[in-house]
Amino acid sequence: MAINLQKGQRVDLTKSNPGLSKILVGLGWDPVQSGGGGGLFGGLFGGGGAANIDCDASVIMLGANDKLQNNKDVVYFGNLKSMDGSVQHSGDNLTGDGDGDDEQVIIDLSRVPSHIQKLVFVVNIYDCVKRKQHFGMIKNAFIRVVNPGNNQELLHYNLTDNYSGLTCLVTGEIYRHGNEWKFAAIGSGTNAASLSEVVRSFS
Repeated sequence: MAINLQKGQRVDLTKSNPGLSKILVGLGWDPVQSGGGGGLFGGLFGGGGAANIDCDASVIMLGANDKLQNNKDVVYFGNLKSMDGSVQHSGDNLTGDGDGDDEQVIIDLSRVPSHIQKLVFVVNIYDCVKRKQHFGMIKNAFIRVVNPGNNQELLHYNLTDNYSGLTCLVTGEIYRHGNEWKFAAIGSGTNAASLSEVVRSFS
């Protein structure tokens, strides 16, 4: 049975799941429908009133003091695999349509280099400034952790805050705690205009 998390909650990941070394992190979201293409956001939507919003999930691998040590430690649609191979991204989903995960990241915790202390999961809106888009146009955003060995969902966190006007979400983090790994439900939004701006905040 998956643990449903609240914002700010921290839970153990590996201690209560002995032998867990590979995990799948799924991130998902749905565009808000705009009644018939008119209405408040009518000019921003194409095709039958559905939002054409391209959200991108990324993983930022941080070292000591929550600092990024190498730009190659950012795994996203333009760099689908970390240098050491411990983090692998499923690739870009351009629309967010459909049920289930929109983007997935496979992590081999046993291969994460010892100097990496934390993995931060970020979702941002591609080209948000030019397209005048923000997370008030997205609903049902979530992050979940699955054991790919048996497809058991371990953790699930629904981001339910009002993120209207914000363009980047830090959804959650996986971090070392002694010899174990823990997960924190973050759910904080910022006005970062691009992934590179988010990355700079950790450098």
